[in-house]
Amino acid sequence: MRFVIIGAGRVGLRTARVLRDEGHDVTLVERDERKIGRAREQEFTVVEGDGSHEDVLEEAGIAEADAIGALTGDLNTNFAACMIANHNGARTIMRIDEDYREDIYRKYADAVDEIVYPERLGAIGAKNALLGGDIHAIADIAQNLQLVELTATEESPMRGYSLSEVELPASATMIAFGKAEGSLMIPDEDESLELGDRVVVLADFDVLADVRQLIVGDASRAAPAGGV
Repeated sequence: MRFVIIGAGRVGLRTARVLRDEGHDVTLVERDERKIGRAREQEFTVVEGDGSHEDVLEEAGIAEADAIGALTGDLNTNFAACMIANHNGARTIMRIDEDYREDIYRKYADAVDEIVYPERLGAIGAKNALLGGDIHAIADIAQNLQLVELTATEESPMRGYSLSEVELPASATMIAFGKAEGSLMIPDEDESLELGDRVVVLADFDVLADVRQLIVGDASRAAPAGGV
């Protein structure tokens, strides 16, 4: 899939790394020279300019993008970028800070596909929103440790297996399990993982992609939309 990320700060750059590590095509838009240099050192394609300007987003490839992540600390820039992306048919994800009033949140939430709070969810939450997938960040436990909830899909290689047969990476632990229509409970190793079932995993950031592949499955890796 193709993504345009507005803002190469801490959240934007980390989100871009997560997406790239999963095989997606990412272009960053940034106007700060220092941040541009840091992103290019990590071999990202960066378009220099203001992400609220249509010509800048066109240069970044917004017409071919599956989604845009407006992840700067400037709400007006984020909103303008999302409105331009919306006209181009891209999924729109907008960062908003937690200290905004509820009425402001609702105003913006109605105009974009999804709102993210990076202070609460970190980069993995922003990535989840961009993909619109079946993995959701619950909390950042530590700098490299995430608590996530995953939903099994038809592509899950573990669908039909018992929980005792689901071998997660060494730095990942299943802490809760829920059937599609049930509540989350302590995992029972005799339960089987079926379509729509939910699994809560505590995992090191570096193995989240592997955990996702096991529980959710990821057909996009084999045939990315739009090419990579």
